[in-house]
Amino acid sequence: MSAGAGRRWLSPGMVAGVLLAAYAGYFACTCARIVAQSGRDEARPADAIVVFGAAEYFGKPSPVYRARLDHALNLYERKLAPVVITTGGSGGEKTFTEGSVGRDYLTEHGIADKHLIAETRSDNSAESAERIATIMDANNMHSCIAVSDPYHVFRIKQLLEAKGRVVYASPRKPEIAPGNAARAWNVAREALSYTLWRLHVFRR
Repeated sequence: MSAGAGRRWLSPGMVAGVLLAAYAGYFACTCARIVAQSGRDEARPADAIVVFGAAEYFGKPSPVYRARLDHALNLYERKLAPVVITTGGSGGEKTFTEGSVGRDYLTEHGIADKHLIAETRSDNSAESAERIATIMDANNMHSCIAVSDPYHVFRIKQLLEAKGRVVYASPRKPEIAPGNAARAWNVAREALSYTLWRLHVFRR
């Protein structure tokens, strides 16, 4: 083989094609893992139940957040953990935070304040995981049940496990099943977010 033929084999277009195919395979595998995790409820006894925040409106949880909180309440009433940790910062809101709104909602529904911890400073899932790990360390907690939406639980489980936690994912049950397009969008968005997080960790 001539030197020229070797250079053609290593052309930028060929390299780009190989990298694109490799990423497509990785992305498809990640999507499959997200879908598999979304249908698996791993709830079992743990040190804490962790509810990842969602939008709140004027001190009241949004329907999505309320569904997550109700699911956590059910797990608590089943005596799977003695403490519920709610998470989420203000998101630009001056008066309320997602974490405090979640705590107040659960207090109103019968959980004593001594069994609730509100994390109120995080702006995204990765920050929530970091602050949850700090809270768990301070309270000698090692395992948790992570509660969020079905297609979100894969990523938050990975985030918390990266902090050395033992994590059991328990997705809340949607009242209305999303259509195919919505499911595809949710999975693709989570796969991209997970990939960006992995790249960030790799570059550290």
